[in-house]
Amino acid sequence: MTDLDEERHRIRERKKQELQDRLENGGELATSEVADASDTPAEPIGITGQGHLENVVDDHDVVLVDCYADWCGPCQMLEPTIEALAAETDAAVAKVDVDAHQRLAQQLGAQGVPTLVLYADGEPVERMVGAQTKGQLEQLLEQYT
Repeated sequence: MTDLDEERHRIRERKKQELQDRLENGGELATSEVADASDTPAEPIGITGQGHLENVVDDHDVVLVDCYADWCGPCQMLEPTIEALAAETDAAVAKVDVDAHQRLAQQLGAQGVPTLVLYADGEPVERMVGAQTKGQLEQLLEQYT
């Protein structure tokens, strides 16, 4: 089993336990689940620097980070999908302008734009370069949320 497979397994086991706890509580969400659900923004979070990104990743179980540039055509095509994912999923969605935050983009491994980095439980678990379909991203997020 690879590290990624182990991480997926651990996340799935945690989610199973949360569901079991919910069933035992008569379908009620645990207090921590209520806080997590309501704290996930319905709009992408504009990242202002390394510390801000670290806070976002620490505050949310699953974070999809979009490294983009305003001049990038594929980034512009992906923007409505990114906004929809923020509104429709339990994952937090963050955006990093690679021109404004070049060092942070480097640290995220963004050698081209768009680059998407998925964090689960504070760790990067997936990295994709290029425009992705909404379906592809939804399927990926479902594995971790």
